[in-house]
Amino acid sequence: MNFIANPGFWEVASFVVTVFALPFAIFLFLFEQRKERDAEDEEAYQLLQNAYNDFLKIVLDNPDLQLRSATTRVDLNEEQRERALIIFEMLTALFERAYIVSYEPDLSGVALRRWNSWDDYMREWCRREDFYHLLPQLLRGEDPDFAAYIRAVADEEHPGKLTQIY
Repeated sequence: MNFIANPGFWEVASFVVTVFALPFAIFLFLFEQRKERDAEDEEAYQLLQNAYNDFLKIVLDNPDLQLRSATTRVDLNEEQRERALIIFEMLTALFERAYIVSYEPDLSGVALRRWNSWDDYMREWCRREDFYHLLPQLLRGEDPDFAAYIRAVADEEHPGKLTQIY
């Protein structure tokens, strides 16, 4: 018990805390913060993926529009065109949400892999002639950065066509 009253003991103890325990506590705090942020990012990604799966169910519920076929139907009646437009508006809103939540110019690692799946979805839909030609209408009022991004994607999938419309 004499060591408790010894000032040398407290000096060594504070040195040990300063050199070892404090940096370890800071490291542990930062590690836990990063783990939480990664979990939140994963949850956001899963919610967006679930929303895309729900969107695909809507596409499946409208087989007459043939929205998953390689070719665009040109013989749609007025009601079918209206349904297709609404479905494309839903898709555009979903893409915008994914862009706002997930995209940054300097992505890397897991975040980049997650974003690449959304970029693939956008490219797939931009290759469709009907979606491609409705894109100027679909992008009215959307986030300007998102609109510029998907326009660039559309231009890559259909070189030289879409930029003339804007």
